[in-house]
Amino acid sequence: MTFRQAFEGALLEILRTRDLVAVAVISVLFYAFYYPAPYAHQVVERLPIVVVDADRSTVSREIVRNLAAAHEVEIAADVSDMAAARMMVRNRQAEGILVIPRDLASALIDGRPGGGIAIWLNGAYLLRAEAVGKTIGEAIGATIEGRLSGFAGRTALPMTRVVAHPLFNTTEGYRDYIFPAVANIILQQTLLFAVARLIAERRRTGRWQRGMVFGVWAACTTIGTLSGLFYFGLIFWLQDIPDGGNVPALLLTVPLFAATVAAAGLMVGSMVRSGDDALKLLIPTSIPFVFLSGFAWPLFAMPGWVQAIAWVVPVTPATHIFVPLNQMGATLAEVRGAVAILALQLVGFGSVACRRLQRSDTLPKGMS
Repeated sequence: MTFRQAFEGALLEILRTRDLVAVAVISVLFYAFYYPAPYAHQVVERLPIVVVDADRSTVSREIVRNLAAAHEVEIAADVSDMAAARMMVRNRQAEGILVIPRDLASALIDGRPGGGIAIWLNGAYLLRAEAVGKTIGEAIGATIEGRLSGFAGRTALPMTRVVAHPLFNTTEGYRDYIFPAVANIILQQTLLFAVARLIAERRRTGRWQRGMVFGVWAACTTIGTLSGLFYFGLIFWLQDIPDGGNVPALLLTVPLFAATVAAAGLMVGSMVRSGDDALKLLIPTSIPFVFLSGFAWPLFAMPGWVQAIAWVVPVTPATHIFVPLNQMGATLAEVRGAVAILALQLVGFGSVACRRLQRSDTLPKGMS
């Protein structure tokens, strides 16, 4: 069989086989719109909080007024003690508690210790907790800055205002943080599942031939490359993901990633008895790969043996390539280490796959 015949045959089989097209094409399209959808509205609005104001001074009342004017939160209640406030949070009637202590105004002006304001947040929802905490902090800061501006010489608090501006996730949204990283997982797993199933089923049914390897590999790489360019070129734009995309570098690294994942799929497909076995083996890997990729938890904070495993999975160097290239405007030279690791993976997976698939035409009898 010629390279062209193997290439065209693999493409047509993937596009014509329901199970394969569902994984390699439809899943890619589905996740491109489904995954970011719950986080489309990245700015939280009108989250209820409880105020426990033990000071009842002009300063505390101004803090509450500034807080009530914020778009992100609303004052659900002003209670007299912490027990009532905690009960409201436990009953999910509020997302946080603001406690203003007695003698707040005089303590701040005199710079006495013990005049701090306490904030309790519901940590079950990280995005909500972050938004509530940030809004309360801004309201308190604005009030204190205005009130103490005339007492700069009497207070120990600095009058310097700190303005924080994110460099990359400019919206500070959960979607803009997580989707660029999860997209790499989606691209890897959909292609890996499809390729492993394709190879395993061809071998099981006796339709595999030794001369197919490079043609099938090229066909699967083509599908993976188109999926990657579809995400990074179109979906990121449609979803309004902040980016500083290095297009020339992406045109080089996306095919490398696709070829590596396709090689891993060929290798897995050569080791299992059927397409169902391939999926049974690979489906449980999705969640571990998310954490091994290094975006949910930094790799350097993991044990050494876990880091070693992580760098064997294509999505790990891919995350350290595509996130810098897409979101941070990095150059190819700045991600050359991850590119080199991905290239080594390509050689390793490809060598094993070719050696196994060139060895015999069909599934060996009695293979376990």
